[in-house]
Formats: sequence, C-alpha cells, structure tokens
Amino acid sequence: MEIMRVKDELVCTRRVAGLRASSLRVLENQAGKLLVATDPVGVPTGKWVITTSGSAARMAMPDVTIMTDLTICGIIDNWSE
Repeated sequence: MEIMRVKDELVCTRRVAGLRASSLRVLENQAGKLLVATDPVGVPTGKWVITTSGSAARMAMPDVTIMTDLTICGIIDNWSE
C-alpha cells in the first residue's frame, strides 16, 4: 500500500474491454511520479488516498475481473506530509 494524492480525473472514452466503465484518476506519489488508478470509492481531486497495486489491486475492485494494476482503497481524512 502507498499513500498518494489525486491530481485529476482521467476521462477515457476508448479503452480495453477489461477496464469496463471503471472510474480513473491521475495520482501523484510522494516522489512526484504520475500514475493512473481505478477508483471504486469516488475520490475528489486533491484528496490523499491509500492505494494498492499488483494483483491485490484487482481484489480491491467490486468486480475482480477488472484489469487494473493500481486501485484506490480509501480516502485519508487527515494527512500532513
């Protein structure tokens, strides 16, 4: 698990079938690297989140057949860098 900040929503009208209609977010990790994650919890821009990656990312989705390598698991209510 890693803590990241949501930078923006990612709108993608054409995607592989394995992503279905999953919400996507652009995240920034603490090193400044930008990543794309599936968002089953509906996080607004600017919030800090807990993420999971690898095969655990699929297990965090409501539908485990969604092809994802990074998933937002929760919104952090209070975080100071």
